[in-house]
Amino acid sequence: MPLQSSSTYRVRLRKAVHVFSAGHFITLNDTLCEPIHGHNWTVAVDVDGPLDAHGMVVDFIALRDAVTAIVQSLDHRMLLPTANPLLELSQATGPGGNEEVTIRYQQRRWVFPADECMLLPIVNTTAELLADWIGQQLINRLAASGTPLPGRLDIEVDECLGQSGGRQAS
Repeated sequence: MPLQSSSTYRVRLRKAVHVFSAGHFITLNDTLCEPIHGHNWTVAVDVDGPLDAHGMVVDFIALRDAVTAIVQSLDHRMLLPTANPLLELSQATGPGGNEEVTIRYQQRRWVFPADECMLLPIVNTTAELLADWIGQQLINRLAASGTPLPGRLDIEVDECLGQSGGRQAS
């Protein structure tokens, strides 16, 4: 029986290698910022769309490799938002000659080695916004490699077993 051309199909990635360990903190409201802490974040990806001429929504290998590269870029980093109006972020050379990132929130101040940070153009390092950033990176990476996504992309970022945020986009 031939496949219906109006059907939508799904590719789903839930790989053990799509886990990264990273520290973060979020501003919970305009007057409260949580302490630094970390998670073993898990990334899951769903791609919905029509089948191509070879019977695939998207090449599993290309999708897997792109997600792996993005996840690896976040692993063992301090995730810092650069678009949060409540945080003041600066970079400078520290006393030992190494680059440092300084973050200020009201009376609090943190200093991190720059090469251990991932500066993200987001307002907060919530699971939802991390999922959005990962989704954008994935779209860009696949398009640059000649494998554009054919339809809807869902990204889920789980910060601890059963507690996740995500993004859905067409």
